[in-house]
Formats: sequence, C-alpha cells, structure tokens
Amino acid sequence: MSEYRPTGIELPHVAYFCMEYGLDATLPIYSGGLGILAGDFIKAARELGRPLVAIGILWRQGYTQQHIDENGQAYDIYDDYDFSDLKDTGVTVRVRIQEQDVTCKVWLCDTYGNVPLYLLDAGYPGSPHAWMTQRLYGGGRTERIAAEIILGIGGVRALRALGFNVDVFHFNEGHAVFAGMELIREKMDRGLSFERAWHDTREEIVFTTHTPVAAGNEVHDHDILFQMGAYNGLNYDQMRFLGGDPFSMTVAGLRLSYMANGVSKLHGRTVHRMWGHLEAIPLIFSITNGVHPGTWQDPRIKEAFEKRGDLFSIHMDNKRRLIEHIRDKGLGNLREDALLIGFARRAASYKRGDLIFRNPDVIDPYLATGKIQIVFSAKAHPADTMGKEIIARLVSFQKRYPNSVVFIDNYNMDIAKLLVRGCDIWLNNPRRPQEASGTSGMKAAMNGVLNLSIEDGWVGEGVQDGINGWLLDFHPGENLSPVEQDEWDMNSLYQVLLQEVVPMYYNNRKHWVEMMMLSIDMSRWQFSSHRMCREYYDLMYTPVTNNKRQAVAQTV
Repeated sequence: MSEYRPTGIELPHVAYFCMEYGLDATLPIYSGGLGILAGDFIKAARELGRPLVAIGILWRQGYTQQHIDENGQAYDIYDDYDFSDLKDTGVTVRVRIQEQDVTCKVWLCDTYGNVPLYLLDAGYPGSPHAWMTQRLYGGGRTERIAAEIILGIGGVRALRALGFNVDVFHFNEGHAVFAGMELIREKMDRGLSFERAWHDTREEIVFTTHTPVAAGNEVHDHDILFQMGAYNGLNYDQMRFLGGDPFSMTVAGLRLSYMANGVSKLHGRTVHRMWGHLEAIPLIFSITNGVHPGTWQDPRIKEAFEKRGDLFSIHMDNKRRLIEHIRDKGLGNLREDALLIGFARRAASYKRGDLIFRNPDVIDPYLATGKIQIVFSAKAHPADTMGKEIIARLVSFQKRYPNSVVFIDNYNMDIAKLLVRGCDIWLNNPRRPQEASGTSGMKAAMNGVLNLSIEDGWVGEGVQDGINGWLLDFHPGENLSPVEQDEWDMNSLYQVLLQEVVPMYYNNRKHWVEMMMLSIDMSRWQFSSHRMCREYYDLMYTPVTNNKRQAVAQTV
C-alpha cells in the first residue's frame, strides 16, 4: 500500500472488494457501470496517495463481446484473453467449494495508474476449476456462487498471505459478502462466540449498495449455499440471521457492516425505504458516485475550460472523430452540423432507450430530415432476453432512419469515450426511481456535453434546468403506473427537446457554449472520483477505524 500520510493524520488501510473493474478496454474484466465505478475509484485512490488495496477476479474470458447479426439480433462471443501484462505474485490461496479444495493464483495489476489490484484466478493452465472464474456473470447460479466464494473468502485469505494489515474492508456490492463469513470464522477459530465474532467483524466492514432493481439484489436458497461451501463453518441459524431465508446478499452486506451507503442522495433515501425497517441494520447514508477525470475528460477540453479557450472547436473535433468512427464501421453518414444525441448504457428495460421513438407522429419529421440524430450503444447480459429485445428494437430504428439513427455494437470503454466526448446532448430517461446514480452523464458533462435527463440518481444534485443542461418535468402525482409514467415522460421529453434544446442548438450557439462551460464547471469536482474517494475516507473509513481504536483502548 502507499506510504503517503498527511502530517498528523493516520489514514485507514482499506481493502476494497469488487466483482469487476473497468480500468482499460484492454483489460476486459468489467461489464458496465459497477466495474467502471470501481476502476475510477482505485485510480483516484492512487492519485490521492490513499492506503488502499483492491481485490477482484481474473476473468479469463472477460465479459461478452456482443455483436449484431444480419437479422438485427444480438449474439455473444467469448475469447481467451492475453493477461501477460499482469504480474504473478507467486501467492496461491485455497478455498473449499463443493467439497473440493480449489487453488487460486493471485495476480497483481498496477499498470493503469491504479492502486494495487490483486486478481484471484482459478482458470490458470492445468486447473480443473477453470469454470469458476471463466466468464464475468457467466453461467448459472452455481458459477456465480463459486466466484463469490473466491472473491470473498479467497480475497481475505489472499490479503493475509500477501501480508496486508487491513483496518477497513469495503464491500462494493453484495458479491463480496462471503468475506464477512471468513472474518467471522477467523475470530470463532480463536475462541469467540458467533455473536461476539459478528459484532467485532461489523467493526471493520463498510458496504455500498448500487441498485434498487430486484435483479441487482441477489438472493440464494440456503441449500445451494451450504452445498457450495459458502457457509464456511457457520450453521444455518447463523447464516439466516445474517441474510434471512432465502439468503439476501444485500441484507447480509448490511448486517455485516458498521456503516452502509447508497450512491446518490436520492438513492440513499431509497435504500432506507427498502431496508431500513429490518433489524440489525447499520447507519445508511449516501456518497454520490464520481468519475475519473483523467480517464474520461478530454485534456483539451479541460485546458480550454481553465483558460477560457475555444471550447466549441474542440468539441466539434471530438464530434468529427465519433462520426468518422461510425462511418468507418459502415453504420451511416451522420452530419457534423446537425444535433447529435447520445444514449449509451446497459440494455435494461427501465432505462427506456426507445422512449424517444414512441410517438412517430412527433419525432419522425426531425429524424427523417436529419435535424435530430441519435447514436446508441449498449450491451445486454447474455442471458437477458428482454435486454436483447431492446437492442433489436434500437437496431430496427437504425434501419428505419439510416441517415439519422445509429446503433454501435459491443459497447466498451473505448466506445464510451468517443460518445461522452463527441455527442452534443446526453439523453437519460430511466423510469423513476430505479437509477441509483448513473455515471455516464457525469462523463458527458465533464466534456461539455449537455445532459437532457430525468431527475433521478445523481442528476438532481448537479443539473440545473436551462442553465447547465435540461430536466424533464416531474409529474406531481404519485403511484403512476409504468404506462402512465412512460406517457408523461415521453411528452415531457418531446416538449423540452423540441421547444428548448433544438432551437437553442441551431439558433443560439453563444448561449449553448455558455451552458457547456457551466456543465464542465458543475461536474469537474462535484462528480469526480477524487471527491468521491475523499468522502469515503472522511465519512466511512476514518469513523470506522476511530471506533475500532476507541474500542481497543477501552479494553486495555
């Protein structure tokens, strides 16, 4: 870990656990927002000199490469990747899965400006357990639990074998909660009761939950957890106390933690509504996500902002690069002088990627003439048929409007950089309140790309309507059905886009550039990974460590 210490301050040593990390497109061990967030976080920790070490998994085939066939359907390809840039630590750890000893190699990744990231690997040549760490979120429940045992139990054992002295364990999502069982088992092996071991373990864990969507809050039957070895020496009553029956990874993450957080102010309130009524739940608050400026912001945009230079010409250069990429892929010929809207994220129904198309009578004239252009990119989970249906619909709109709608397949970090720098508008219209935070709009804002968004997730904390972006009207009523909410939001989208955004883009460039400047000003610190990292240390890691030190002092 870094030896940096501000004068007079002893910073906590933190171990950060996450299932995926998005550091660079050449290291494809990420699927989407969670991994990108984790990658940005550990880059910021490195630049701030924070004593943090990260734990993850080496996914030999990464996440899916997803392409479009001649019928407009998404299909998946998996490659075996070259991880020769990683360093072999020479350390191995063993975990017990399905009554077998599974040996995992531990690799070090520290080549992308990040703090040390140790990746556990059961898929090295000659291993009979390669299926456990082959594909990120691949396979079924058995593969998922096996990987989570490796991440959690194996991760703690790797830290011990590597000689790290950890003050705080940060579980970034519920995938890591089996690390809590390992910490409890260690204490029980020293003679503590389960209750005492659980209490002491809570004193060293913090937990972040990233989504209110049901699919993101994993639940498992106890039978399969026991068969897989996730109990790790605990019994049914103890596991049920931690996670309920069926076993909720999110509830367990909360009950294992001294403090927990949502990832925007709105999401923090949502987490309270979802889980705050349960027993043995810790303090829950919010730390809003942020993104790594060095990764996502064009340095020329940064310089132009700071020196009050020609922001628009740099933006237009980025727009041309995006359009050239689209042309080179044979996806169409977009115009530089026409408004370009971007929409790129995980393919999920609640994100409503097709909302803008739902009234053809309104939107068709703008798309047919090319006055409005839209570029989409997305990936669906390989087993998510609904997500793939969303992609198919978006591709169908590309066929209907070949000169103004584009879908770029195999969404990844490189494509994301082109989009968040090269579009004019960043569209975000999820169904409320299912967007915990969202970060793509933060990246766009840092590049002067103006957000047009539902006031959900991070947006309500930064976007001011008509000043540094646009907000859709919020319906004053409650308990709208999904159909009613879609209708309201579609009409609001058309109203704002066609009556405010389009006229300003074509008729008032001076005001548009002023809004670009204000967008960058709003986002460059408030929604940076550096602000986020500082808040985790100030608001979570340090209080947990101080509490532990006080408890130790009282027993001496």
